[in-house]
Amino acid sequence: MSDQDKLALLERIAAALERLAPPPPRAPDFSCAEAFVWRAARGEFSAVAQINRVDLSLLEGVTRQRDQLIDNTRRFARGLPANNALLWGARGMGKSSLVKAVHASIAREKDCLRPLKLIEIHREDIESLPTLLAILREKPFGFLLFCDDLSFDGAETSYKSLKSVLEGGVEGRPRNALFYATSNRRHLLPRDMMENERSSAINPGEAVEEKVSLSDRFGLWLGFHNCSQDDYLAMVFGYARHHGLDAPREEIAREALEWSITRGARSGRVAWQYVQELAGRLGKRLDG
Repeated sequence: MSDQDKLALLERIAAALERLAPPPPRAPDFSCAEAFVWRAARGEFSAVAQINRVDLSLLEGVTRQRDQLIDNTRRFARGLPANNALLWGARGMGKSSLVKAVHASIAREKDCLRPLKLIEIHREDIESLPTLLAILREKPFGFLLFCDDLSFDGAETSYKSLKSVLEGGVEGRPRNALFYATSNRRHLLPRDMMENERSSAINPGEAVEEKVSLSDRFGLWLGFHNCSQDDYLAMVFGYARHHGLDAPREEIAREALEWSITRGARSGRVAWQYVQELAGRLGKRLDG
């Protein structure tokens, strides 16, 4: 085979390999939407056309948590120091709803240093956080990174990526990024996982400290607890009023309490589920 034939063969092989290779990730256009989902496997951001969220005024029973998260987010949006936040506690009490509602509220304010974007990162993609932050670091936007239902189980080690990103890495967290997470666990790691570390460690105390210190990297802890009957009914009436559901107040209260009893819980999620039931019976849509 002549040198020319060899060169032609190599060019055909190179062209075939190029066709098989995945295309490089597109440069993100953060101006096209308010929120994005980070797709770690492809290294891409998917724009969210319509964010699934409720208005801040509809979140009842979480006044203290709301005010603290608003203040923290506002400072970040104005270029002032702010803390990463862990929203932990009872299921269905509006932890993720609060993050999304606060983002919407602050993003509309006039004195933001730069446009504020919401980036959702899935629990299973936590190890890609350093890559994600490297992409965001020089962008002319502020980014709220949001991970819903964050916790770690078994022999996972991805929590170490989170620890270094939150506070300890060489580069540190970019000034234009803040990390908010929700969890049912205050310490993110189950007790048996910490006990296994204690039993196998040379210094058990240090092993447990290593695990617990993950939550300590969040400067702001906001606890959510099961709501009272009054708070639950306030949630129901707020939703009903907002969506124009016309039914006698006494009837709504009676049905909503029965609804909560059948589910064994009172929470914002249960209140919303009842309101959907009521709207369906009344033939009303729950748009906006």
